[in-house]
Amino acid sequence: MGLALLRAILGPTAFDRLMAVNLFGTKTVLFIAVLGFLTGRPDFLDIALVYALVNFLSTIAVLRFFEGRKAPAWYDTRDTDTQPAANAVTENPDGTAS
Repeated sequence: MGLALLRAILGPTAFDRLMAVNLFGTKTVLFIAVLGFLTGRPDFLDIALVYALVNFLSTIAVLRFFEGRKAPAWYDTRDTDTQPAANAVTENPDGTAS
């Protein structure tokens, strides 16, 4: 849970933070369920199930919120090593350079 909190704080993107918070919520659900089992309180399982539903619905809601947004300019997912350089000489299919 500590590593999930660390990822939620450090990022680097909103989706990384969201997945870390979702992971933390899932671990919390497991913790509540196991705690209820160990203490002999089956009503904790109901609480864990409600918390799991809230965790799932909140994750979907946040993803819907970010769905239409564009990534910031500094976040470029393309690999620059595989992109041809702007001033590079390219070879045509007939063997001539352009």
